[in-house]
Amino acid sequence: MTATNASNTDWTALQQAEDMAYFKADLCCYSPESYSLEEKRGICNEMVSTSKAMLGAMRADFVQLPPELRSKLLDTLCQSRVESPERWLDVLVGEGDPLYREIGTL
Repeated sequence: MTATNASNTDWTALQQAEDMAYFKADLCCYSPESYSLEEKRGICNEMVSTSKAMLGAMRADFVQLPPELRSKLLDTLCQSRVESPERWLDVLVGEGDPLYREIGTL
């Protein structure tokens, strides 16, 4: 996986890895009998790990910004209605996405 340092984050690779993990999950849901329990477990773990990596990279980039830009970006995101303001606060300033704090590997 790609490093999550703000100066060398490969966003395309992170997004492609996450997209592929969720694509595999969609295939598995379409034909669950075609996958063993171990394969299903691997798909779930890949979904969690790629999403955590994406959120970690977002957070790493966010903390590298000057304080005034962090404040403006956070305000803009909270007003965007893309996600709830609470989620943006958790992901970028708090302890991370609550879902991924609780879910580990299977």
